[in-house]
Parts: sequence; structure tokens; C-alpha cells
Amino acid sequence: MPHWTPEEMPDLTGRVAMVTGASSGIGFQTALELARHGARTLLAVRDPARGTYALERITSVVPSARGLVEVVRLDLASLDSIEDAAADLADRTAAVDILVNNAGVMVPDGRTTADGFELQFGTNHLGHFALTGRLLPLLLSAEAPRVVTVSSLTHRRAKPIWDFEPITADTTGPVTAKPDHAEVDGHHRVSGYGRSKLANLLFARELDRRAKHARLSLASIAAHPGYAATGLFTKTSFSRHNRVLSSVAQLVTRATGQSSATGAWPSLYAATHIDLFGGEYIGPRGPGEIRGAPTHAFMSAIARDEAVAAALWDQSVAATGVGYEELSR
Repeated sequence: MPHWTPEEMPDLTGRVAMVTGASSGIGFQTALELARHGARTLLAVRDPARGTYALERITSVVPSARGLVEVVRLDLASLDSIEDAAADLADRTAAVDILVNNAGVMVPDGRTTADGFELQFGTNHLGHFALTGRLLPLLLSAEAPRVVTVSSLTHRRAKPIWDFEPITADTTGPVTAKPDHAEVDGHHRVSGYGRSKLANLLFARELDRRAKHARLSLASIAAHPGYAATGLFTKTSFSRHNRVLSSVAQLVTRATGQSSATGAWPSLYAATHIDLFGGEYIGPRGPGEIRGAPTHAFMSAIARDEAVAAALWDQSVAATGVGYEELSR
């Protein structure tokens, strides 16, 4: 896969793709390229107005995508919104060929989701876990469905505790003891972000294992963008409340990060490349996996632990009420 670019993507005419967090950053760029290559592209966004603006931007760049790009209202921090979005999608299409679980929050001001889960873990992992499960019938109606879940380099620093406990409002990671409220404040929210991205990677690989065990055609692949200038780092609670820190974050990001367009390449490769069969982890090939064309990425030992992934899966089913019954038939 040396020097791969989106120009090598296949024609996606007739396929349906959905991208979460598609109103800006890597999600927008992912949706743009999927639409450019002919896919009917669904922009899953929390704010419909921003989604409509993204739609207009895409169709201005790709006039042939007019009529093929749609907005789906989705708040990953609400299990009710996820269920409503899945029902809405079932009314619009008989199948979903590509699902890109891209959206995420990083070190936010808020503490919890609408359902009482720690906001980063509840949005980044549990939200996508519930969404994928709700959309599974539509995915399995496609000929060769793919689910791409976006993780992060930060998963490598996540250090879950081995004492498994049920996921609760205080949970900041897949296998962590319940922290007290002080522990989830400040810089501990940074480690909570890393644990949520570890959960993304564990989920992607466990979904693929279960699909293969059930002899289903679905392929689940994880990806990470490297270090991309998306604005995510400048939108943390630290940056929003500290102008100096915000300015420094913007300067560092611009100097060292690749563009959000290039940051979308691993997701696009994972979503469309013919040589991937599920279970892979794709990221930039440059030093430190910070930038560059897509290649197979490094996973931490905990991310490769099937027992941890299975335990996370069971806890996520209990927390969300989404059971993935299609994988057990």
C-alpha cells in the first residue's frame, strides 16, 4: 500500500455509506471522498444545521453528488437518539454498505451523556457500539459490508485496571475500577480519552471476530488518523478556557500535524480497499505513525487481548441494551 491516495478508491456507485461526525474535520473529508467516488453518503451529525452546511460544501466541490448526500440527525451521547437515527435510516435505505464510526469528543467540559455515562467513553465507545448494533440488520443486508471504527495513537498509553466492574456513569475506560469524582477531573480526562480510543480498537476487532465466527460477510476494521490538524485538540476544555494554551495548541498542530484531508486516508483505505478482510488496524506509515500514506498500524498488547475485548463487549451490551442478536444466530 505504498503511496496510496484516495484517487485509487474504487467506484462506489450504488453503495450506501454513513459517516458519524461528518460535519467537520476528518469525518467531513471522509464523507467528501466517499461522495466523490459515487457513494450515497449519509452525514450523521448532532447539529442538522452544520450537517446541511457540510452537505452544501460537499456538493459544491462534487456537483455530481447532488441528490446523493443526506443529513441524518444523530447524537451519540444519547441512546434514544441512536435508536431514532437507526429507525430513520431503515426508512431511507434497505442496506448500508459502509459505516465509518468517526465522531468523538476529547477532554470536554461536560461530565456525562444523556444516559449518565462518562461523556468520552459514553460517546466515543458506547455510542458507536450501540449505533453499529442498531444498524446491523442494514449492514448485513449489504453484499460485503464494512464497519470502520476510528481509534487513536493515544490508545497506546491507556492503562486499564484488571479488576472488571460494570460500566457506570463514572466509567472512563473499558476495564477500569470506578474512580472518584476528583479522578475524572482535569488531566485525568486526558487518560479517559485514551481509554475510550482503546475501547474503539477493542470493539472493532471483537466485532470482526464475532462476525467471522458467525460466518457473516461483514468486515470490521479499525483506523487512526495519526496527528491531524482537525481542531480537536484546540476544542478541549483546557484550550477553551485558556487562550494561551489554545494558541499554542493551534501553532503546534499546524506545524506538526497533517491536514484533515490526509488524516482521512486511513479511514478511506479501511473502508474501500479490496485487500483488507477484517481485523486490521490502519494508520499513517510515517515515523511514529504521525503522518503519511496508510499502512498497518501498531496495536498495544492490551488492544490485542481477546479476553479484554470479550469482557468489554459483554459490559457494553449490558450498558446499552443493544445485544447484536444477529451475530449469535
